[in-house]
Amino acid sequence: MIKALAGKTALVTGAARGIGLEIASILAREGAALALFDISHEETALSAQKVSAETGAKTIALNGNVALETDCAAAVDKALEAFGRLDILVNNAGITRDNLALRMKESDFDEVISVNLKGAFLMSKSASRVMLKQRSGRIINISSVTGQMGNAGQVNYSASKAGLIGLTKSLAREFASRGILVNAVAPGFILTKMTEGLKEEAKSKLLEMIPLGRLGKPEDVAKAVLFLAGEDSSYITGQVLSVNGGIYM
Repeated sequence: MIKALAGKTALVTGAARGIGLEIASILAREGAALALFDISHEETALSAQKVSAETGAKTIALNGNVALETDCAAAVDKALEAFGRLDILVNNAGITRDNLALRMKESDFDEVISVNLKGAFLMSKSASRVMLKQRSGRIINISSVTGQMGNAGQVNYSASKAGLIGLTKSLAREFASRGILVNAVAPGFILTKMTEGLKEEAKSKLLEMIPLGRLGKPEDVAKAVLFLAGEDSSYITGQVLSVNGGIYM
């Protein structure tokens, strides 16, 4: 049986853990060679080994900061050197520095925008140079439901994720004529280490807001990314695929 992404190469940022690791794993299971990019050298290397061992895919671990253009360019160059092409970029790297707006430090606002939004721009800029020559490629940005509806205590994070939607639509218009599709996935509240730490009262209130009555799983997001990375989405660009259990419609 031919796998959906056989012969393709993907680069996933923020891939050492959580949703990013799940995305890397599902792309690898469908035949893609994977470059896992994250800021933690040891953790990224272990995750790359884990994906390779579980899927049989070729993987490399890349380290750096997506907020630095030199690191983004180096990651793309290393992926190209290892695999000879780059077909899929998933901009998943993101951080939070939560606080109410009146208490938020300027540095916390700037850092979140720099990693979550500027990082996706810099990675897309570097990867697109390869994809434009190939006249094909997929760029998938991981936004958030908070970028669609806002969230108290997260003005920096919400702004960065809303910005990703604008970035997605603009890049989609710029790159469409060269066969590069650019889309976004906007997860809702997903079971991660962050949500696992919620108090039961807070979790109950959150579940009441979600029509499907449960938190999402990392694989729910990864499956949406897989769809946008494959041929079944070949006439879709500039769109936001919401994976949120109905909390925002």
